[in-house]
Amino acid sequence: MTEKKSAKTAKKSIEWTFLSNHSHVLICLNQNPEMLLREVALLVGITERAVQAIVRDLVEAKILKIEKEGRRNKYKIKKEIKLRHPLEAHHNIGELLNLGR
Repeated sequence: MTEKKSAKTAKKSIEWTFLSNHSHVLICLNQNPEMLLREVALLVGITERAVQAIVRDLVEAKILKIEKEGRRNKYKIKKEIKLRHPLEAHHNIGELLNLGR
């Protein structure tokens, strides 16, 4: 296999992931509740505007709470909330976030 083909194959193998961008954002904010959304965007690999939309979704779903500390935001995750899909509804967000520990 040539170098060009192997690079293309490597790229293709990471075009999808097991977790959604919503869960990636939660993981970042769980690791650092004071992380800037710009930093979250860089880590997740999406735009800052997409992160803002995800944060808005999570706040509307009452999964995430934003607390102001001076000029910064601090994000508090309600870990007891059950996961939304019927296949994993018997688990909560805290269990998901603890997988990486």
